[in-house]
Amino acid sequence: MTLAGRYGGGVRVAMVTGSTSGIGRAVARRLALMGFSVVAAGRSEDRLRALVAEIGAAGGTVEPLLVDLASLDSVRRAAVEFVSTGRRLDVLVNNAGVAVARGVTREGFQIQFGVNHLGHFLLTNELRSVLGEGSRVVVVSSDMHHRADGIDFERLRRPTRSMFGVSEYATSKLANVLFARELARRQPAWRVHAVHPGLVDTALFPALVRPLVRRAGLTPEQGADTIVWCATEDSLGGLSGRYYARRTEQEPSAVARDDSLGAELWVRSEEWCGVEPQSRDG
Repeated sequence: MTLAGRYGGGVRVAMVTGSTSGIGRAVARRLALMGFSVVAAGRSEDRLRALVAEIGAAGGTVEPLLVDLASLDSVRRAAVEFVSTGRRLDVLVNNAGVAVARGVTREGFQIQFGVNHLGHFLLTNELRSVLGEGSRVVVVSSDMHHRADGIDFERLRRPTRSMFGVSEYATSKLANVLFARELARRQPAWRVHAVHPGLVDTALFPALVRPLVRRAGLTPEQGADTIVWCATEDSLGGLSGRYYARRTEQEPSAVARDDSLGAELWVRSEEWCGVEPQSRDG
């Protein structure tokens, strides 16, 4: 599968990670049916093919991009593939994530931090040349970030230790909010938003608790609503670096508003991902 320059100028382009299931699938479908040319990013070629067929049958325009966010080399290759098409990227939805997982990424980072934060950090930075004035970056976080009281940077190079990976997941979601806020400072021409989609019934949850989530949680389509709203809503104007849930701005945790921690996370992420250092004024 390759990205071809099949769509002419004037068509808005949106990339969605984790697009083959759950919230990401719902977001990709909604954006495609709103007229976007959607780049569906995922790590399963078979699932991407099925998604392309499904959205195409509904009248949307979508193309696949194979990427494994647990591998920084894979992220770089995917970014180069898109940049080589010469198209502007109007919307980037950093949605893919893992919650109940153990182990480490290809580069040795705790899997939840590596996929949920580092993979998206690198992808966003590798796409800087095609994200222009007014482009929107939506970072899918969670209110679980309130459960993280900071970031133990040394622990990020170790496998998951807590039961069900709850504390590691909370740390990765804190990193998402910090990243969105810091990105907004460094790229003032973009519009960057962090989103809590709500408790959504997706494959992120283990089979043991999914019946409870199904009864209390939202559908993927409901969870996609605020993400799509942040990606497309004109009334947000020049706002950037904010955190939203249910189409309403929310205050993230005090730790998530720690700008010095956000700056440190950014610098360490640059080093870990091999990204050329960028000043805070963009």
